[in-house]
Amino acid sequence: MDATGRADTATVEDFLRDGFVKIEGAFDARTARECADLLWRETGFDRDDPATWTQPVRWVGDMPQPPFAAAVDTPALHAAFDLLVGPGRWVPRRSLGAFPLRFPHPDEPDDAGWHIDGSYLPDGETWYFANVRSRDRALLMLFLFSEVTEDDAPTRIRVGSHLDVPPVLAPYGEQGASILRIARRLVEASAHRPVALATGRPGDVYLCHPFLVHAAQPHHGSRPRFLAQPPLHPAVPLETERADGAYSPVELAIRQGLAGRGGPVGIG
Repeated sequence: MDATGRADTATVEDFLRDGFVKIEGAFDARTARECADLLWRETGFDRDDPATWTQPVRWVGDMPQPPFAAAVDTPALHAAFDLLVGPGRWVPRRSLGAFPLRFPHPDEPDDAGWHIDGSYLPDGETWYFANVRSRDRALLMLFLFSEVTEDDAPTRIRVGSHLDVPPVLAPYGEQGASILRIARRLVEASAHRPVALATGRPGDVYLCHPFLVHAAQPHHGSRPRFLAQPPLHPAVPLETERADGAYSPVELAIRQGLAGRGGPVGIG
């Protein structure tokens, strides 16, 4: 999907089948450069001296500065949120957070396993949870602030794996389960899926189903990879049963997975 848009039906079919869509040029290159400059300051590294890149991954938290707010507040993204989550069903973001900045480094990172992201932390728990209705998360998003080729530690995606996750989560009901508890089952359930790489240019954004199984990888290239992976929060809870049948594509995919269907469900 590019910034000029594609047919809505084709985009939804891609999302239901693959679990993600790529929006090329979702925000402009200048904004991407401004964001990257701010992230370099947070790292404490010298961009011109690889000897200062002392960690394979440097995590940066929430960044509310204007360039980050601008990156997530574009017509292309708003239209895609409406299409995939539903008008009025998502919360506008005013910042971006969760930046795993990856650097060429001989040490292996300790966060490169296959997983889905948890969304909520029950009282007394130390690992984040997910449930079959994807409580508190409507989308996983990948914002690219640097050029990302196959050599730049792109995020690995198990294509179609979002359909394998609902049956794993369903037995845990509304309470859900910790990502640690279900990790092995998620890896096994999605092992047959082909792998795609989240490559692209600064300003590209991947919009992913919250149940898409994905993983980082070691960076053995030559230039750092700057990326954000924030959630899009729902304004109203996602549902797997709606009396009016007005399911969003995110909800349709969950229903498809629960039904054990391998192909797209009807969207008309």
